[in-house]
Amino acid sequence: MINVIQDGWGWIEVICGSMFSGKSEELIRRLRRAQIARQDVAIFKPAIDDRYSSDHIVSHSEQRLRSIAVTHAQEILEMAGDAHVVGIDEGQFFGMELVEVCNELANKGKRVIVAGLDQDYRGIPFEPIPQLLAIAESITKTLAICMVCGAPANRTQRLSSDSERVVVGAKDVYEARCRKCFQPPEQESASPSG
Repeated sequence: MINVIQDGWGWIEVICGSMFSGKSEELIRRLRRAQIARQDVAIFKPAIDDRYSSDHIVSHSEQRLRSIAVTHAQEILEMAGDAHVVGIDEGQFFGMELVEVCNELANKGKRVIVAGLDQDYRGIPFEPIPQLLAIAESITKTLAICMVCGAPANRTQRLSSDSERVVVGAKDVYEARCRKCFQPPEQESASPSG
């Protein structure tokens, strides 16, 4: 892991995995260490994620750190200012714009730490996290515990019948599953071509 800040030298760290795997907890841990080191830290979260708080990133284990809620990734670029370290939670909610924003921040010499889901509820890569993984200098893949069998889990099982890709929720809507126990939603059958 990269842990030295040098003038003009930035990088991107990605923390990814399923829900309930400790992504936000790890992000909070890294950001707190940066604060202890007296580095200027700017922390952002998507405004759409108000499950636990509108002005803090909050882990499922209830660890929290004050943050700024933004609607678009471009706002992060505008608001990061002179921060040495930029933390971004729930990166999957920002869309592909986040890739360019993170690259630009790192190119300006900032340490950028992004946490997010790498797969959606269907088990399909969840942009922009796969693209961030491709350009990141450091990657941490976190695993949860399967709620069915107790094995290491890297999938997020949606418990509701909602079919939208983004449905913000917690234990009431999702649970962690391993590859074996994960049940992707049934795909609509394609209509026969004429």
